[in-house]
Amino acid sequence: MKFSIDGYEIRQAKTTVDNRDDFLQTIKGIAQQYSTHIICFDADRMAGREHAESAIQHALRSFLSAKPISNSFEMEALLFASGSRQCNAATSFGIHAGKNTMFVCICPVKEGVWKELAQHMHFIPEKKDTWTPKKVKRLMTLFDITQNELELVGIYRLKDLILERIALLEVSR
Repeated sequence: MKFSIDGYEIRQAKTTVDNRDDFLQTIKGIAQQYSTHIICFDADRMAGREHAESAIQHALRSFLSAKPISNSFEMEALLFASGSRQCNAATSFGIHAGKNTMFVCICPVKEGVWKELAQHMHFIPEKKDTWTPKKVKRLMTLFDITQNELELVGIYRLKDLILERIALLEVSR
């Protein structure tokens, strides 16, 4: 599929996944049917909507420059979301078996895709991300952010530190 920046759209959704591979095949089938890309980010591992947007924007730049890290746009977006060049780290930022709250991205937006996806997930009004101590600890672990680093900039800048890690992945090729 040829890449161009025709825009993307992100919505929040919930679903329960019984079989991860079957669910991914369903999503991939919808994407192929509409000639688009669909990326599902695990909201529990994301620092909010900005994190998903940043991952998509970096993946778009990477593919448009013809120098992507991975072979697929979907994996490229997950790599940037994880701030890692390792596919196993990146896949943990996607959907998983069980209950999922996620940011779903369609790139480029195509008529009918959201309706088709609604058969497999429930779209919800976007909630402001809650920074519980558990989520802060999870994000610090995922992005190797030390307590000293967080104390230096303040907890209100945790998202900025994560977005910086994502940007560094592009620089460190």
